[in-house]
Order: sequence, then C-alpha cells, then structure tokens
Amino acid sequence: MTPIAANSLSLTHAQRIFFALLVVVSSLFVSAPIVSAQVELPEISAADTIRLPANFELVDFYLITVDVGDQVWDNFGHTALRVVDRNTRSDLVFNWGLFDASEGNVVFASNFLQGILNYQLGVSPPSWEFGRYEREQRTVWQDKINLTNAQKETLYKRLAWNLREENIVYSYQYFFDNCTTRVRDYLNEALGGRLASENRAFARSTFRDEVQDHYASIPPVAVSLDILMNGNIDRPMTQWEELFLPAQLRRELLNFPSDVLRNGQRAPMLEEPTVIMEFTPPTAKPSGYYFVGAGLLIPIVFLFLMLKRIPLSSFSSQPGFTLRAAQLSFRMMGLLTLLLSLASGIYGSIMGFGWLASAHLDLHHNLNLLLFWPTDILGVIFAVRWLIAGRSYTMSSTLHNVIILYFILHILAALGYVFVSLTGMAEQDVVSLLIFVVPALIAFGVLVWNAGFSPVRRMRFS
Repeated sequence: MTPIAANSLSLTHAQRIFFALLVVVSSLFVSAPIVSAQVELPEISAADTIRLPANFELVDFYLITVDVGDQVWDNFGHTALRVVDRNTRSDLVFNWGLFDASEGNVVFASNFLQGILNYQLGVSPPSWEFGRYEREQRTVWQDKINLTNAQKETLYKRLAWNLREENIVYSYQYFFDNCTTRVRDYLNEALGGRLASENRAFARSTFRDEVQDHYASIPPVAVSLDILMNGNIDRPMTQWEELFLPAQLRRELLNFPSDVLRNGQRAPMLEEPTVIMEFTPPTAKPSGYYFVGAGLLIPIVFLFLMLKRIPLSSFSSQPGFTLRAAQLSFRMMGLLTLLLSLASGIYGSIMGFGWLASAHLDLHHNLNLLLFWPTDILGVIFAVRWLIAGRSYTMSSTLHNVIILYFILHILAALGYVFVSLTGMAEQDVVSLLIFVVPALIAFGVLVWNAGFSPVRRMRFS
C-alpha cells in the first residue's frame, strides 16, 4: 500500500520520509481483531441519483498492481482501479493511497499517536499515475477485470458513492483497510460475496511473516518492527485477510473464475495481462538480526577476554573486576553501552507509551518490554563517562548499590522473558530475539555490572 501519494500533495523529500516512517510504524498500531470473511460495506444511499453510463458494454475495469519499491513507505506495493468509459471517452485511475499533509508535521504526528490516519480516494489520469511509478522505478501490471454488466453497475455505483464528499476520506488501517482491501472489498461486493466465501481457509503465514518478508530489503526497519509489534499479529491470517497484499490479490484473481460465460465456460476473472513498465525489484538482504548478533557478540567476547580480577588490598573493602587495556576496553564498552541504551530506551518508550496512553492495541502487552526499558536511556550518562575517561565509573556506595540492583532486576526480567517464551505462556513470536539478542544482553549486563562501576573505597584504620 502506498502511504505517500504525491499526486495530490506537494511534499518535500524530508516530509515524504517523515510521513512515510510514521505511517509504516502505524502497522504496529492497528488493532487485530478476528475479522469475518464477509465484509459488510455501507449501504449506497440515494443510489438512484447516481448517473450511470448509457451502455456498460463500453465500460471496462482494470486492476492496477504496482510492485514493491526500495523506500520505507512502498515495500508492500500498491493497488488501484482503472476505469475506461468509452461512452464518455474517459479514462481514470482510482487510488485509495492519498492523505492530506497540509496540516503540518506536528498535527500529523499527534493524530498518528491517537490512531487517526485519515486517507482518501483520489482520481487521476493514467499518464500522471504511471509517471509517478516510472520515476520510482516500480513495475506496474494491468489486468482487465471480467465482470457482467450487472456487476459493472454495482462496482460503478460503489465508486460513485466513494467519490461523494462525505465518503472520500476513510480511516486507514495497514492490514485491514487500505488501498488494496478497498479494491478487494468492492470487487467482492460486485461478485455477490463469492470472493470472500471462497477464501475462508487459513493462509500459511502470519502478519508478522509478511512484514518481515516485505522489509527484507531494509533490515533495520524489519528488526525494529519485529521488536515493536506485539502478539496480535502472530495469529495465522485467513486467505481473505492475506488479500491485503497487492501481489496476493492479483495472484488470487488470476486463478479466480468470473461469472462471464464464453462458449459455456467461465472466463477467468483477469485477462489481457499487460506490463505497463518493468524494473528490477529491490533485493532482499540478510536478516538484520545477523548483523545485530555479530555486532553484539564480537565486542562482548573481546571485553570478557579483557576482564581481570582486582585483588583484595588494604585500601579496598572487597575484591572486584576491571578491564585490561583500560583506555581501549572501557571506551569500547562505552560505545556499546551508548548504542544499547539509546536503542533500548527508545524501543521501551514507544512500547510503554503505547500501552499507557495510546489506543493502538498492538503496542499493548508487548512481551519485549521485559527486555527494553524506557529507563535504559539513562545509560547514556555512564556510556559518555566511559568514552571520555577510559576507566570505570567511581561512585558512592549507595549509588553503586542502586545500580547493581537495577542490573539484577534487568537480568531477572530477561531470564523471565526466556522462561515465558520457551514455555509458550506468551503467543508472541520472539524466536529471533531469543537467539540473537537475549544472550548477548544478559552477558553484557553481567560484564558491566562487574567491571563498569566501582564504589568509593575508604581507607580503614584500626
């Protein structure tokens, strides 16, 4: 689905990225109810006032499918409808991927956090629509949709209804109400519900599977979405729900029989396949978890090798640990702490805020809050100290005890996370985090706990 539609807006490149990132993250926030196979569309009021074509034999509908792109906002592709009316010599593309950004970044972000994502239907000539995809170098397929005249009339009336001022805006939901599901639902209505009734079975994948697969070309985004999404999107999709994907909708319709009879046989739903333009799709990259795992494992192993014990002396009340080659080791620990503190604090803040103050249900009860705490952002203070000083952080015994307690609680929470995950008590898919992240976080916590801090040691006189 195409979150950014510059054909109705005048956006700077920075604005496009800002809005697109917010809308992509909206995939985390849609509620994920079990939806019925049959979608009940609003009744077309005042249907008799809609001006219909004189002859539906001269009206053709085309499915427009746009391949995935290489930007954050277009990795799922896009779907539109092209309507050619030879009665009036009109040729227009109906696109449900538009939104109004004129209210500015602050208002848009505020509405986004409240769950308000108002998209709208836009209509434009094919030359304009296709020109945009050519600039974005995305493959576009066009397929003629075989419909009876009665079905064409039903679809035409629905499009006319959607163009009314009171209906043109809709509440966008990434999985359940977007540019592709609009086309799916309208075609299903024209077919008398047959498309939905024949796609009741469960699909082979979950919503999380599709998110990870479609963002395989942008590993950092794939990892972030995997962390921020809760277990709502881990249930299997139905085949009907799977049709939120543009390529899957086209694939299904290519194999779906129409109600148009030719020589006593049903014609296919789609025919006259045409490649409007063709480009190479973005290449999938190795999982971002491979880079995260290696980026954590290598420095942590190095730091453990640098670990050495401080012997008990007359100037200390207890033995402790430090790092060899302190100038190098502590700065490496500081850099790693800086990155982890920022990442954990930001992820934890998003999930925590979502649970406490947002209506977005897919941010609630996220198991990953056991790993990523909003308060971890305070680790930046210690990270900067290690980076500058190149030695352990000396503090009062009271503060030292507080820090140690924090680490103990963090490690216990991580162990609880492992227990809940492995015993199946939570239905959230966290396999990648268990393999590539959790062991490293626990090991790093133990390392910093022992070597990163030292209490002020007083001399004792007997």
